[in-house]
Amino acid sequence: MDYDLFVIGGGINGCGIARDAVGRGLKVGLAEMGDLAGATSSASTKLFHGGLRYLEYWEVRLVREALRERDVLLRNMPHIAWPMRFVLPLHRDMRFEGDTPTSKLLSAVMPWMRGRRPDWLIRTGLAMYDNLARSKYLPGTATVPLRGTPEGAPLEDRFEKAFEYSDAWVEDSRLVVLNARDAADRGADVMVRTKVVSAEAKDGGWAVTLEGGRVVTARMLVNAAGPWVGDVIRGVVRANTQDSVRLVRGSHIVTKSLFDHGKCYFFQGEDGRIIFAIPYETDFTLIGTTDAEHEDADQKPVISEAERDYLIAFVNRYLKRDVSVDDIVHTYSGVRPLYDDGASSATAATRDYVLKVDRSTGAPVLNVFGGKITTYRKLAEAAVGKIVNVLPASGGPWTKDAPLPGGDFPVDGVAALVARTRARYGFLSDAEALRLVRAYGTEVADVLGEAASWADLGEAFGAGLTAREVEWQVEREWARTAEDVLWRRTKLGLRIDDDGRARLERFLAEATAEAA
Repeated sequence: MDYDLFVIGGGINGCGIARDAVGRGLKVGLAEMGDLAGATSSASTKLFHGGLRYLEYWEVRLVREALRERDVLLRNMPHIAWPMRFVLPLHRDMRFEGDTPTSKLLSAVMPWMRGRRPDWLIRTGLAMYDNLARSKYLPGTATVPLRGTPEGAPLEDRFEKAFEYSDAWVEDSRLVVLNARDAADRGADVMVRTKVVSAEAKDGGWAVTLEGGRVVTARMLVNAAGPWVGDVIRGVVRANTQDSVRLVRGSHIVTKSLFDHGKCYFFQGEDGRIIFAIPYETDFTLIGTTDAEHEDADQKPVISEAERDYLIAFVNRYLKRDVSVDDIVHTYSGVRPLYDDGASSATAATRDYVLKVDRSTGAPVLNVFGGKITTYRKLAEAAVGKIVNVLPASGGPWTKDAPLPGGDFPVDGVAALVARTRARYGFLSDAEALRLVRAYGTEVADVLGEAASWADLGEAFGAGLTAREVEWQVEREWARTAEDVLWRRTKLGLRIDDDGRARLERFLAEATAEAA
């Protein structure tokens, strides 16, 4: 056999499973039909969070697991994940129509509440949040005034106080790439832009045909195809199972900065939903997300006018200065492949993951349904736990205490690493050094090498992006196109103009031709 385990899908679940498995001594291959994190895993709200609203659905185990994982993830990737405080404004005049078990119970026993989340209920939920977390790195809930404070300045004057709690930010697409990097460094074969055409059970294993006709063999498959997990079940491995996914589109808008501090807002809607307004890439604000049914995984997810207007109207119920369509500088949408549990709405559908080993074809395949980015490592650990029941491995669980590439420094060590980077590369500004540290952590020196000036880094494409950095992304991070570089390896697509993009495309065409 070419591989013990062959993983279909290069999103966070597939790359996390490949990393864990190869670290336990299994021979692993992974195929991704597009770019790493090319779909759902680069279109999240970019938060490591427990999911405060999931407590309303009484999903306590899911919230506990996610909250406990935050500290593990912050410790292992302090360059791409960091603490963030969330401001939840309180108001007594809002009513909402909720369909959660909690809202239904409140309506039954206290009909005068008419669906409003009372302050005591929110505070109780936050107390549970803090107790379930027991975080070493994140402070607990506090009450903050909004009159005459930075937190209250952007908000309408009717808001007088807020609860403030902790969660964390994560650079989602870099998280995927760094998991793939670590997997490859440990011996996994990572193949991007390589579609799996078919898989045939043979002699207790699998013969996997890749696009272009190459056939590889494996003892077991992992179907981590995200929105396409059902297509792989039916069309690739041709298994007989009733399990399926529910495709839910989440859309976001990005505007110029709407406030001058580094905290995030948690806004409640009259429909029972919530959205976030988050500081983004220094000069912008990220607003999202929606929950809309999405029919076809092959249909590119794009924000609808209805979703756009919904987000604008939602945030305008809170801010003094109304946001308009003209304020939007970027949008993105992703499809969440949730396990179809028969919930009445997209919002109510479970965010928990479901892992099922199927042997109906004569060879084992593990199908991965759902999951949250916050619990990706636990999902991978649980998945490999099932895999090693089929394929004995030489090692046990190991990822809890293993930093991702570039993450081998303290949680509070970013400022010190930026200072060291500035001292070594004096031509960098503080902002430029911070961007590079946030992307590459302790590997910044490997990216920049012995450069003594900007000229030593080669062609400049704008916003601090140079040929040296792009070459690193091509050679070490599987970047092939301008979109890979500008929207997944970085977010410099917000800053680089058409000329810079065109020059980058020409550079990449030459670099990838040489690599081939």
